[in-house]
Amino acid sequence: MAANPQKLQEVRAQIDGIDRQIQELITQRATWASKVRAAKGELKAAVEYYRPERESQILRRVLDRNQGPLSNEVLLRLFREIMSACLAQQEPLKVGFLGPEGTFSQQALHKHFGHSARSLPLASIEEVFQEIESGNADFGVVPVENSGQGTIQSTLDMFLTSKLRICGEVELRVHQHLLSRTGRLEDVERVYSHPQSLAQCKAWLRANLPHAEKIAVSSNAEAARRARIADDAAAIAGETAGHVYGLKVLAGPIEDRQDNTTRFLVIGREFFSPSGHDRTSLLVFVRDQPGALYSVLSPFAKHGVSMNRIESRPAHSGRWQYVFFIDVSGHVEDDNVAEAMSELGEYASDVVVLGSYPVALI
Repeated sequence: MAANPQKLQEVRAQIDGIDRQIQELITQRATWASKVRAAKGELKAAVEYYRPERESQILRRVLDRNQGPLSNEVLLRLFREIMSACLAQQEPLKVGFLGPEGTFSQQALHKHFGHSARSLPLASIEEVFQEIESGNADFGVVPVENSGQGTIQSTLDMFLTSKLRICGEVELRVHQHLLSRTGRLEDVERVYSHPQSLAQCKAWLRANLPHAEKIAVSSNAEAARRARIADDAAAIAGETAGHVYGLKVLAGPIEDRQDNTTRFLVIGREFFSPSGHDRTSLLVFVRDQPGALYSVLSPFAKHGVSMNRIESRPAHSGRWQYVFFIDVSGHVEDDNVAEAMSELGEYASDVVVLGSYPVALI
């Protein structure tokens, strides 16, 4: 079929006109966002303007309106970046994550806050908590569980002593790649990666690099940093880390499970209002008596509250004392959740609400 230059020119003219309209509407949105700031008065910092429940409601409406051809994921990313840029007009949010640059935690940060937030790479999960507590960061993004390897215990343990709250969650589909400086598999004598990533790829490593030394490091980005200085080393990390540290992809994705997904928590200093699609995380200290756990869980069943997850950890308050991390559907201000919570005190020695926050969209 022969090209029609006149028709093509007309189509491009239509696209140019639509682009102008999009730009005008984004400008209008940014202007109105500034008026929201003015209506709220002179607050101290960007964090005081940020409302995750409001953002969640906006993004859910985007999904409800979507009729294609763009996917839900693409539209959410576009709107997230617009919202991020509007919020950052005067001062961007400061968000800590497990660094260095190029980690999956940083990808989760961008997915949740957009690229206009100022990302702060930190050396450990503990340091992420410390920087928020000190006020040097507004929020933090930390991994809490993987679909194949389970819970990241170091994150849960921080909540035993920290006063920070959970403000949101992010689910990130994780693709692992083998990266090296030379790009030749036969050169690889040792493989660096985070312990979770090594576990996620153990079958592939056993089949393809059975004799290579596996070395656990603090993050996948740190693995990439080490691999870039040695021809006989490789790293397991995301493609982003390969771009950041100038490495070539030897193979990938190499994770053993096709549904490999990591859940991250967004942590901050305060509670937020209900969004309408929320989850509540609790820390429950159970009395040492027969049927104690059953008694703690019964109020949730009685009031129709779905339990999403339960995990036990040493309570650090005495030998053989345990605490339960429990996730339930709903916000702590919802009637059924509040009623269930009011009955927990009869069976639990202490209950801490870690946070009520919007459920991850995609």
